[in-house]
Amino acid sequence: MATCDHCGSHVSEQFVRVFADENGQIRACPSCSANAGIAEAARQRTVQRT
Repeated sequence: MATCDHCGSHVSEQFVRVFADENGQIRACPSCSANAGIAEAARQRTVQRT
């Protein structure tokens, strides 16, 4: 099972597919970060890819 690289909490494979960076790293999860911060990070990665 995948884990958050920041706090070590377990995250789902679906969470990894959505929020992992291009290297598969999870820098924050619901256990250690506000959902708004996760959404913002995902939005920034999407903008950087285009």
